[in-house]
Amino acid sequence: MESGTIRRRRVCNQCGAKFSTVERVQMRDLVVRKNSGKTEPFDRDKLRRSIKLACHNRDVGDEQIERVVASIQRRLETDNIDDVVTSSQVGEMVSDSLLNLDPIAFIRFVSVYRKFSKISDFKKIIDTIPEVTDETIVCKLPKTTLF
Repeated sequence: MESGTIRRRRVCNQCGAKFSTVERVQMRDLVVRKNSGKTEPFDRDKLRRSIKLACHNRDVGDEQIERVVASIQRRLETDNIDDVVTSSQVGEMVSDSLLNLDPIAFIRFVSVYRKFSKISDFKKIIDTIPEVTDETIVCKLPKTTLF
């Protein structure tokens, strides 16, 4: 089980049915400030869906996606002084993580995140992606044990 989660086996007191629960350690309640100024609670599932959509039909498994999500959430909780993070911070962390994980997923995510409207937008971003080998780390974020 991923660090930061606890799996417990439980039994219903009324019917005796057995089931498992997974509990996740949450350091604090984060709030995301959008570019419009609107705020909303940080939504781990929304983050996972965005990453999963970018990785659709790529050779990226659910476990890898979960590790990226956990890593981003952990960094947001530990790197910020207050409980408010910007959508730009989250977007940059996702972009950097996807660039390290799968360049095609990175391009998919960035094209939506940065609202590409012309072919030249794709050309510019593709030209910034370095040639990747198995040993290359292309993101600005420090390499963690999660990758």
